[in-house]
Amino acid sequence: MPDALPDITHTQRYDRPTIALHWATAFLVLFQFALGESWGWPIKPVHHLMVVAHLTAGILLMAIMGFRIAWRLTKGRHLSDLLRPLDRFLARGVKYTLYVLLLLAEIVLGYLWRWGAGQAMSFFGLLMPSPFVRFPVPFRHWIQNIHHWNAWLIVAISHQVILKDGVLGRMRLHGDQGANPLFTQKP
Repeated sequence: MPDALPDITHTQRYDRPTIALHWATAFLVLFQFALGESWGWPIKPVHHLMVVAHLTAGILLMAIMGFRIAWRLTKGRHLSDLLRPLDRFLARGVKYTLYVLLLLAEIVLGYLWRWGAGQAMSFFGLLMPSPFVRFPVPFRHWIQNIHHWNAWLIVAISHQVILKDGVLGRMRLHGDQGANPLFTQKP
């Protein structure tokens, strides 16, 4: 009889910083997706504000991803350690694919698209000029298309629909979590 998987869906929870970073990432990804898919509809002043909000959110997302990776590598709770080795390997593979290939690639593509057009990045109105010369138009369009379709891929992949791993249930905030010993950080 094969080893049964441990039931971690209700017995273990992530620590508060991991939960906060997860939901901040999710919010910014969805916010940026909504802006990027709808900024062609309004008239110019509103369109410009939506673009600036998208750029600012992208820079915030980059910072949050940096914190998220640093937290994960240092003090963050690792529930995948409770899994069998093969399951742990697969779970980590999916997570790192999401982090690196999708989210970080999306951020880099956004910068390349903007800077490749010779435009500055805007963070709450503070301009960061392009460090590059303008990219050829076909290359910029290629970057734009990959950025666009990668965004759709990020939104399409979800824990509940694809992985069915119960992570959203563990990420819910419940009452007084501070008193729960399951919220302790790894040593």
